[in-house]
Amino acid sequence: MRKLPSLNALRAFEAAARLSSFTAAATELHVTQAAISRSVKLLETQLGKRLFERHANALTPTDAARLLLPELTAAFDRIAGAVDRVGGARAGRALIVGVGPTFAMRWLIPRLGRFQAQHPDVDIHITTGGAAAPLRDEWTCSVSLGRDPRAGVTAVPLFSPWYSPVCAPRLAKTLREPKDLYRATLLDVRHAPGDWTLWLEQARLDPAKASNRVTFEFYAFAMQAALDGVGVAIGIEPYVVDDLAAGRLVAPFDLSVRKEQGWYLTFREEAKRNVHFVAFMEWMRKEARAETDVSARPRAKASPRKPTRR
Repeated sequence: MRKLPSLNALRAFEAAARLSSFTAAATELHVTQAAISRSVKLLETQLGKRLFERHANALTPTDAARLLLPELTAAFDRIAGAVDRVGGARAGRALIVGVGPTFAMRWLIPRLGRFQAQHPDVDIHITTGGAAAPLRDEWTCSVSLGRDPRAGVTAVPLFSPWYSPVCAPRLAKTLREPKDLYRATLLDVRHAPGDWTLWLEQARLDPAKASNRVTFEFYAFAMQAALDGVGVAIGIEPYVVDDLAAGRLVAPFDLSVRKEQGWYLTFREEAKRNVHFVAFMEWMRKEARAETDVSARPRAKASPRKPTRR
């Protein structure tokens, strides 16, 4: 007989750790924030381990939480996939799409309504599988950073990202030239430690001198911290386009650099036999082309200029 902690507690922890917020976890699971907090405390008691360092406006996962999270996410994704295959795939209409958490929150979900309006008879199940979201057996397709090298897996290119620093407007007023980043707090992402190095070197700055860092598990967490004024994040188009347009974030310097690694829609060739998947693939390619057109405007190629101040 398996000895497991409370499944409700595991679900509460997984959502809170993945979203870095008790409030967001409560919204996802349709319970109260207090219920999430109680469930996480119960799990900590059952495990005999602290899972979060709790701060006023943020949760910091402990080493135990970072060890547990990917295993739980994968397990819940497999359960969801099995349930969809048994009860949700009405007449083969359900598509299971694996994506990274930030790609889901900041690119796919805001656009998904357009696909649903065009194809109301197709069921879409979005599941997050980590930053790179490699294709899994139970998934119809995934959006991954880079190609999947396995035989029999097709990778359709979507777009490559542009990188530039972004921060809250108040913080931007203190950044008059790139070297001001030496005294700023830079927001890192654990699985992409080279992003800041890439931009700083292109700006002719020494990455070693920008030593004040806060590291997050996912881009979405770093973006939220930037919105809250914690520090300066590397903004990735298309993740930050809406926030920049709305003035919630500011790009204080003109210099943007393109990272060679891009996003791909990956799938097995047999998926093309599903007309609903083909419709989804073509829609994704169309949305990606539109994104590429927006990102194709001229960009600085040398050291960035000082921003104009009013």
